[in-house]
Amino acid sequence: MQHFRQALLWPLRLVPAPGAAPSHHGPWHVLRDMGEASPWREEVDEYTGDSGRFHERHYNEFVSFLPYVQRFLYGEGRSREQAHGTAAGNDGDSPMRVFRRRDIASVRLVARPGEAPITLDVIHCDLYFFFDIDVVLLNLEVGTDHLSLAQAQDLLYRFGRAYPSGWEPDGAALHCMTSVEWLDVEGRVLAASDAQQRDAFLSHVAQHRAPRIAAHWAYLMQPLVSDHSDDPGVLRYRQIEYYRMPVMAYLSLDDPRRLTRDDFVRLALVTGAGGADAHLPYAEHHLADFEHKYCYDRFWVNAGAAPNTRYLCNGHALIVVGDARSEFFCCRDRGVLAQFRHQHFLLFLIAHFQKASLLMFSDQLVEALKKLDIRSTPSVKQFKRAIRASFERFLRFTHRYWFHEISEQAQVRALSHMCATHLRLDPLYDEVKARIADMNTYLDADSLRRQASTVVRLTVVTLFGLIGTVTTGFLGMNLLAEAEAPLWRKAIWFGVVFVLTTWLTIYTMVKSQRLSDFIDALSNDRLSFRGKMAALVRVWRAGSD
Repeated sequence: MQHFRQALLWPLRLVPAPGAAPSHHGPWHVLRDMGEASPWREEVDEYTGDSGRFHERHYNEFVSFLPYVQRFLYGEGRSREQAHGTAAGNDGDSPMRVFRRRDIASVRLVARPGEAPITLDVIHCDLYFFFDIDVVLLNLEVGTDHLSLAQAQDLLYRFGRAYPSGWEPDGAALHCMTSVEWLDVEGRVLAASDAQQRDAFLSHVAQHRAPRIAAHWAYLMQPLVSDHSDDPGVLRYRQIEYYRMPVMAYLSLDDPRRLTRDDFVRLALVTGAGGADAHLPYAEHHLADFEHKYCYDRFWVNAGAAPNTRYLCNGHALIVVGDARSEFFCCRDRGVLAQFRHQHFLLFLIAHFQKASLLMFSDQLVEALKKLDIRSTPSVKQFKRAIRASFERFLRFTHRYWFHEISEQAQVRALSHMCATHLRLDPLYDEVKARIADMNTYLDADSLRRQASTVVRLTVVTLFGLIGTVTTGFLGMNLLAEAEAPLWRKAIWFGVVFVLTTWLTIYTMVKSQRLSDFIDALSNDRLSFRGKMAALVRVWRAGSD
């Protein structure tokens, strides 16, 4: 293999720190305000920085997407911002913010005990934030030259794991890299994996009922910290998807036609290397529709600018395999490598951002229900506010970030559809939408029920108050002729009547539910006179509700 690129994309949910006051600013403001205390710096890219850095590959990336996707990815241009009197980098221009750290130059990996280490160059390490959505995506791109196919398969299978899934009998971490070390530009170790420390992971799960993030990934995310760790930090995150990070890979091979069907299955489904006696990793009937389901073979022909190029996609992974002898396939400005790092990465990012956002909304609904205590009025009010807020955010997500078509270019559109289909985005969207709608319908029904109850009570009070009003006001009659009385006597009578009327009104309100039942009994023609009198007696009988 001439060249290998691997891009990991780790979706995480952002959660507020315990006791932190609600903030109206985006979470990226915390990183901005930290200054030198944070290794992350806001990325001034080709669209927001010097126009001289804007190259043809960036133009090709931009025009690949439809206008509403362009606004999501790039925001408004600088000339439009200046015309409206806003500065570049204003939070209102683009819904997406990118922060990059440059202190990590490479990563040294050991796949299995006893194997020679492999050092990969860190191309970039970014954090993607999104306006109004409590999700952050970590993107790590690494690359190297002259790997074997088995080494590449093992890297894809073992590297992007947030924590071990288990341990071998000898204590080795299961399916993980034996060793991972972040290196600076001088080759010094900045952080290393602790996946072999089984007891630390076991005790963390036993205490927190949540997995422990491996040390090298926890270091990479700093100053963001896991919400289930004891580390202090304002920006906290939780795992929202599977512990294996979505992965993209670019493989430049001397002769891709020499790859067997077993090789492609292992690449597409990211199952790791097969060993010397390699065979299909799954049953043949399970892979009967493999080519139709997971392969995009439009360019899998011995012709064209990039012959023998094959795309493999299972939603969790997007792999491109091609011929190293093709200049177009290896070109980083106009060719497949440029497309892999720009158009294909963005369509992969959009799909996983949408999935992570939908899972976040689902989590927020569950948390709101967990905190609900119907016997506590403050809890009910807090629940209503949380559901209303989720409904409003979901509406904004739908109109700002949810799209079925992102491009009219056949290749971009086809790969985007493959990602969305395998990730089951449409069923997930419908499920979350239905759950939020059910919650909102419940709140509306509860509000109508409370309003109806209030109307009934007011009607009862009005009805019984009408009796006294008509009685005392018949033909303008005055029961007490105090028109010529002194002012002090009028004030006394006013106070007495006011107190009695207020007490009677309040008492009627207290008994309004039972009085309403009595009125219903009076209007029931099928109820006997004795039954109606019994309903009247129940107004004052204790415990009759």
